[in-house]
Amino acid sequence: MKQLLILGAGTAGTMMANHLRRKVDSAEWRLTLVDQYPKHYYQPGFLFLPFGLYSEADVVKPKRAFVPRGVEYVEAKVKRIDADQNRVLLASGVSLKYDLLVIATGAKTAPDQTEGLLAGDWRSRIFDFYTFEGASALHHALRRWEGGRLVVHISEMPIKCPVAPLEFAFLADWWLTERGLRDKTELTYVTPLSGAFTKPICSEVLGYLLKEKRINVVTDFNIGSVDHERHAMVSWDGKEVSYDLLVTVPTNMGDAVIERSGLGDELNFVPTDRHTLQSKHHRNIFVIGDATDVPASKAGSVAHFEAEVLTKNILHFTRDEPLERDFDGHANCFIESGYGKAFLLDFNYDLQPVPGHYPLPGIGPFSLLKESRINHLGKLAFRWIYWNVLLKAMPLPGIDHKMSRTGKQIPADLLQAETA
Repeated sequence: MKQLLILGAGTAGTMMANHLRRKVDSAEWRLTLVDQYPKHYYQPGFLFLPFGLYSEADVVKPKRAFVPRGVEYVEAKVKRIDADQNRVLLASGVSLKYDLLVIATGAKTAPDQTEGLLAGDWRSRIFDFYTFEGASALHHALRRWEGGRLVVHISEMPIKCPVAPLEFAFLADWWLTERGLRDKTELTYVTPLSGAFTKPICSEVLGYLLKEKRINVVTDFNIGSVDHERHAMVSWDGKEVSYDLLVTVPTNMGDAVIERSGLGDELNFVPTDRHTLQSKHHRNIFVIGDATDVPASKAGSVAHFEAEVLTKNILHFTRDEPLERDFDGHANCFIESGYGKAFLLDFNYDLQPVPGHYPLPGIGPFSLLKESRINHLGKLAFRWIYWNVLLKAMPLPGIDHKMSRTGKQIPADLLQAETA
């Protein structure tokens, strides 16, 4: 019997296990899922933890609960992937052979990559919210907040959920206002980008909202170090941003096992064909989710769309058929803007976020690139969908892995640029 091995039981790996269990011939292929951590985190919920909007019960569940029958689950640390020998070495010394490998090892924060970030102010004045521990600690810090300089900061791109830092700034504005602390707080958003977001049209809309909410913006800030004595971030070119409370998104990197295996780039992301999701260097290795280097957002919606394409391509691979170049970088994400409203973005490799309606043209019910109450409710509903539909790889009617242009108001200059 042949072995299909999945490394990582996070969002992407769990979806793939559920997809493949239903699609792959169980008489020919044995499926094994490997992960070292027992807890599954609903990472989009980390945004709400600091403000007391979600609790631990909302965002933490056991990983085993989402592993389908017929898939062997191995809870163990992976020491190294030996791609030339088609085997995975576990820290225990056990060796797992594979005929086909799916890498879904995700991305992690790496605060040690910034000089001084983990020194004296860490978890006293400096917090992250991309980990459960960081978001929980920040919750307690906000409860003690009485005013001062609150800075929201991105170290470098790419990061998981690129809009989450913006969402945090918007929610902080709302939270502070509700508690009578907004006029006592100088709120600043610091980014290495030249605008609020990576795409121009969206950046213009969100940049205006930042101005409207009196959130200072510092662009093109590439952090070099943190000075804990003066409570200031220092950029490589000598600019400084001081803080009383710093909410930072540290450098995001692929799992360390990718580095140990010699399979990644300088940030430990695996070079991956952006359309087939096959490894660029090993034909029997496929990569999904945050572990890839494809130029799509590192977000759960992207992993969901990738999983549909990857499942088809794995079936093609097992039958020695040509792969489909079918993944178009499709991503959609809600952006919480505070006061019970949110935006929705829908885009892919070729088309940036534009106004319109989603998923039904002219009807919605969601508005694209526009604040609405229904978008906020959609963001909240996604948690239930995540636990009960997405992880189990159940279909979402009307939402396809290929981005639809129907219902989108695409500016003429973008259409002209595409046909030029």
